[in-house]
Amino acid sequence: MAKKEKVQEMFNGIAPKYDLLNHLLSLGIDKAWRRKAMRELERGAKDRVLDVACGTGDFSIEALRHGVRQVVGVDISENMLAVAREKARDKGLEEQLEFLYGDSEQLTFPDENFDAVTVAFGVRNFEHLERGLREMCRVLRPGGRVVILEFSTPDRFPMKQLYRFYFKHILPRVGGLVSGDRGAYEYLPASVFAFPQGDRFLDIMRACGFRDVRRRPLTFGIATLYTGEK
Repeated sequence: MAKKEKVQEMFNGIAPKYDLLNHLLSLGIDKAWRRKAMRELERGAKDRVLDVACGTGDFSIEALRHGVRQVVGVDISENMLAVAREKARDKGLEEQLEFLYGDSEQLTFPDENFDAVTVAFGVRNFEHLERGLREMCRVLRPGGRVVILEFSTPDRFPMKQLYRFYFKHILPRVGGLVSGDRGAYEYLPASVFAFPQGDRFLDIMRACGFRDVRRRPLTFGIATLYTGEK
């Protein structure tokens, strides 16, 4: 099974417990990370934003709190999208939020269609990273911003050692117990350790068409905020 199909199957399976585990396993810090990421959108045009790998829609909803008028979220997991649509209905945001099935590597939107493109904890799941980033650049308008929030690995003592122990031993057990799918929460640390983070990822962003790329570690480097422009 290709990586894309494995990721799709995995997220379809854990969708009902995804939000609970996100907040539980991060001790709620993920909410602060999303707020910091969305502040990056306040610098430019933000009428129409694309949220790639939108999952259950938390990043899309956060965008509206920062002045975005309309968000289109795409994801390959229909079960995650179902949760996102339910949130939009419950919050009365259906006119501002649209959640569609979509593959990051084959976006169905015209060139230069969005003021900004965002991804939260999703780029490491792309089967072909560069292809997905080029598609994001293609649909972004000239001067538009890309905002990418992703897990990373701390590199200083003692956070580095604590992080690795937690990710390898605690997270899979708790995640597996609550979700019923330990494999999904063993995939999470494996995908983070394999991701080309830091300056390596900035180089890939440049090669895919983005300029003025920057990175900002969050919470001792547990997550990193990457930004750039077209």
